Amino acid sequence: MKVWLDGKLVDKNDAKVSVYDHGLLYGDGVFEGIRSYKGRAFELDAHVARLFESAHSIRMAIPWSKADVKRAVNDTLKVNKIADGYIRVVVTRGLDPAKCDRPTMFVITDQISLYPPEWYREGMPVITAATIRNHPNAMPPRIKSLNYLNNILAKIEARDAGVFEAIMLNHEGLVAECTGDNIFIAKDGELLTPPISAGILIGITQRFVMKLAKKMGITVREINLTRHDLYVADECFLTGTAAEVIPVRSVDQRTVGTGKPGPITKKLMAAFHKAIGRK
Repeated sequence: MKVWLDGKLVDKNDAKVSVYDHGLLYGDGVFEGIRSYKGRAFELDAHVARLFESAHSIRMAIPWSKADVKRAVNDTLKVNKIADGYIRVVVTRGLDPAKCDRPTMFVITDQISLYPPEWYREGMPVITAATIRNHPNAMPPRIKSLNYLNNILAKIEARDAGVFEAIMLNHEGLVAECTGDNIFIAKDGELLTPPISAGILIGITQRFVMKLAKKMGITVREINLTRHDLYVADECFLTGTAAEVIPVRSVDQRTVGTGKPGPITKKLMAAFHKAIGRK
């Protein structure tokens, strides 16, 4: 297996970053997680654009162009012969943020483990976490940074509760997002999802699914949601790079709708699978 590291493809055992790197010591860096389908990176332009926006927001200049980053992703996919897999692009600040004029960048490609197949057929249970989403004035959620401790703590809560995913509320008690996925509910034929102002990371898969919904004539609104809205929803599903589109059957042990994937969820799952070329 090869890793793209600062412009070169090297064996993964030789891909090394200094223990003094600020990405390791402080989570000082940005990243993107990308899926590949049939050897092609999914929504690559959007992912690379978000990577550069995150870097710019933390005043870190990426010393490669967007075209260079896309080429690095494609070259790494090709050399490792990854068809349907996962790509991680990471840019770390380096030893001294004040003096670092050339951050380190690496690209990893590998296979990916999805949620159990039965969850896509029957839906998955989730909880709401006590750990709230970072305050946007402390750590802007729109920056996809290496510091994921906030999400990890909520993920631990989920595991302790016997489920795999947790919904995070913001500092006002409104629904933000899950530890690794965006969230949607369907109510009275409309599709609802939290707005950017609720403290979410704008999801690439989230936006792709919203476009699919609009093409299908489904009204999509970005509005503030409470836990009550989740409890009384007709349907609920999550979107994410790894999750794709996965239905939710219960929230905090409250059954959502019929407890099975609803018609809107099923339509969007089918449309997504068609878009990526999966039968």
